[in-house]
Amino acid sequence: MDEPTVREHAQALCDALVAGNVELAIADFSKELRQNLGEVVSLLPLPSIEAAIDSVEHGSSGFVVVLRLLGETDEVMLQTRWKDRDDRPTVVEVSHLSQTALAGPVDDSDAEGATEGAEPS
Repeated sequence: MDEPTVREHAQALCDALVAGNVELAIADFSKELRQNLGEVVSLLPLPSIEAAIDSVEHGSSGFVVVLRLLGETDEVMLQTRWKDRDDRPTVVEVSHLSQTALAGPVDDSDAEGATEGAEPS
């Protein structure tokens, strides 16, 4: 298992999340993660409108990949730990690094409505 292979699998995970294909997104998850899928899914901003690899680092027993996921209301950073299982990169751990609430869309209709009937001063 090398960095380009792990990066390729991590990108496929990102692409599947943006496409809304959870089955494909969990294709590289370990058996243990699949058994606790609800906990993993609760970490994700769903729907995800953008997903990207923030970093890939080789650790002592595998690779650590940080993913940046953008939802409609928040941005989440997840750390995934990948190990070689059955000769393929497998996500064995997912942890939450950070979550940032995004400002909602600006609704100017109220502000405009308040000034439409105003008398000029």
